[in-house]
Amino acid sequence: MKKYILSSFLLLSPLIIFTQTSLSGMIMDSVNPKDNLGVEGASIHWLNTNISTISNSKGWFKIPYEKTYKKLVISYLGYQTDTITVLSSNPIHHFLTLQSELDEVVVTSRKKATFKSFSTTTNMFTVNADELLKAACCNLAESFETNPSIDVSFSDALTGTKQVQMLGLTSPYLLISQENIPSVRGASQVFGLTFTPGTWVESIQITKGAGNVVNGYESISGQINVELVKPFSDNKFFFNLYSSLNGRLEMNTHFNQRVSDKWQSVVYVHRNYSGDRFDQNKDQFLDNPLADQINVMNRWQYTDLQKGLVSFINVRFLNDEKQTGELRFNPALDKGTTNAWGSEIDTRRFESSVKIGYVYPELPYQSIGFQIAYSQHQQDSYFGLNRYDIQHQSVYSNLIFNSIIGDTRNKFKTGISYTYDTFDELVNTDFFDREEQSLGGFFEYAFDNLEDFSFTAGVRIDTHNLLGTFITPRVHLRYVPWENSVFRASFGRGKRSANVFAENQQLFASSRQINLNNVGGSIYGLHPEIAWNYGVSYMQKYTVFDKKGDITFDFYRTDFQNKVVVDWENPQEISFYDLVGQSIANSFQVEINYNLVANFNVRMAYKYFDNTTDYKSGNLQKPLQPKNRFFANVSYETPLEDNGSQWKFDTTFNYIGRQRLPDTDSNPIAYQLSAYSNSFELLHTQITRVFSKKFEVYLGAENLTNIQQKNPILASDDPFGSNFDSTIVYSPIFGRTIYAGLRFKIN
Repeated sequence: MKKYILSSFLLLSPLIIFTQTSLSGMIMDSVNPKDNLGVEGASIHWLNTNISTISNSKGWFKIPYEKTYKKLVISYLGYQTDTITVLSSNPIHHFLTLQSELDEVVVTSRKKATFKSFSTTTNMFTVNADELLKAACCNLAESFETNPSIDVSFSDALTGTKQVQMLGLTSPYLLISQENIPSVRGASQVFGLTFTPGTWVESIQITKGAGNVVNGYESISGQINVELVKPFSDNKFFFNLYSSLNGRLEMNTHFNQRVSDKWQSVVYVHRNYSGDRFDQNKDQFLDNPLADQINVMNRWQYTDLQKGLVSFINVRFLNDEKQTGELRFNPALDKGTTNAWGSEIDTRRFESSVKIGYVYPELPYQSIGFQIAYSQHQQDSYFGLNRYDIQHQSVYSNLIFNSIIGDTRNKFKTGISYTYDTFDELVNTDFFDREEQSLGGFFEYAFDNLEDFSFTAGVRIDTHNLLGTFITPRVHLRYVPWENSVFRASFGRGKRSANVFAENQQLFASSRQINLNNVGGSIYGLHPEIAWNYGVSYMQKYTVFDKKGDITFDFYRTDFQNKVVVDWENPQEISFYDLVGQSIANSFQVEINYNLVANFNVRMAYKYFDNTTDYKSGNLQKPLQPKNRFFANVSYETPLEDNGSQWKFDTTFNYIGRQRLPDTDSNPIAYQLSAYSNSFELLHTQITRVFSKKFEVYLGAENLTNIQQKNPILASDDPFGSNFDSTIVYSPIFGRTIYAGLRFKIN
């Protein structure tokens, strides 16, 4: 079935040969050579030419041959791309090797869980479903706990929402997409990562730096693209049950049905419920919100191998309800009063999308794709006496054409995209509404000599009704200076409109007064954010005691030309204003991966951040941003038994250095904080017992050392006073969390 899906992206019918001299052969799968399994849909072409063909349903092919043709390139999705030397027209038999078995793919934790490729021009790595299961993640926000490149922290002391950072910048500066359709943006920026259950995710591609021009102009620090499970490759039935001692219950089910030879459909159902009241720090506020989420998606896949067509249709509905605040808060009696402080956040979201891909029958390197998506997001919420409602409707469409120039070393992508957004916001008694329309075109050229050098250069031109007409260039370079090493460099420009309220709505859970510095800009009176990102990366593979590993050095710098500064250095107010001066974010990371013994993997990383901005009060480090972080992960799997049973063990350690805290010196002494937080360590672990290919159970603990921030809510004893603030959070609120769960599937 997997082979069937992969081949859907390539045409199966061979190129008709009209020349008298040809080369014939058979492409086979090295996994089952004794069964003589031919690989259908493999791409075959002569190096530095546009002469190509496709293997048929039995793996056979025929391609024109001349004595000047010496190098034959054979490729297939999920397998190694091979270049072989051909000296005559005699028939050949060639065995393809699975990509996960390649020497160039470095497994950084358990087998096939996370890998980096030496061949990609961008600094990208892929996290597969096996890696996501290491932390029993329940949603996308919790999928990065075992990843050293993504930092995870809490946004506030009330909602329990986790936010992600990369290169020292928060998620608004990342392009977070779902199957290359921008998804976490606008109204969903804060809570959107919690709207994608972990069991729906097939893999996550993480790209550091400027990204490409195909998916838009908004990305600044990188891109996170989530690939969902494909109906043709998903289990017929899947069930996951999760429970933790902090009162959280989760359930996931997948129902997969083959409709016809070309149609397959899956219904995903996710339920998340938290109904217990916890107050471990005795501040009379809930440590975790009361929550109830129902999330349903129907996903269809259409595949026509003969015509080279593949299509996906998604329809999704979500209802998410949260309540937090004081233990004694009763919404029916206390909402809108000063009887007790409380908050409710009710979100309803509808999404639909269509993706269509077509591969030209006689030109496997040439394809065209179209995607269109619509979403409607409505959030009704209040935080004490502060009210925040937002409605966001969005339409996104993208048309992409892929082909070559001369030969397969020179590839290009071009196309057009259109985005339409409407925002309607209510902030207390003030209304903010706007309409955004953007039409853009892009062109990206890629050169790869298939040996030691490649680069990608792209540019897009967009015209926006509020931001004007602007150009977004991006360049990536890859060079192999010597064996088992790769050097990468990149630079690019990003531009975005800051949704100041939606992206910072946790600040409503405070007594701070909101100040908007209107300077005549097109959005909230502010100008768009513009930044350049520059980066270099060096990776070196090594072998020690016959065990393989790699070490990677990354340095990235983000230089803002303009930034909407979020200034909360005055504890009585929150100010939004355009940058006057300089704002930079420097990020350095060194990562080491090593396969210590069989099935035992070690991953370590050290990160340093220097993130400064010119505030009205002076040049300051970004608050709640540690300069130093250390990460370590060890994982071990016992050998797989014949019945599919095994044990899996995983432990993750994080050291988080001290963080600068916003200035509170003007508060009464009882509500003042120190200038810096203390450093602390976090330890997470999980044990999984796989009984068979169908059933497994897991037991784990988060924050095993029971780290808790003291007094995370300022003035919790006077929530309606002038010093109340729940936003200065730098460590976990809830202590040790023990969880358990089970997974059952029918293939």
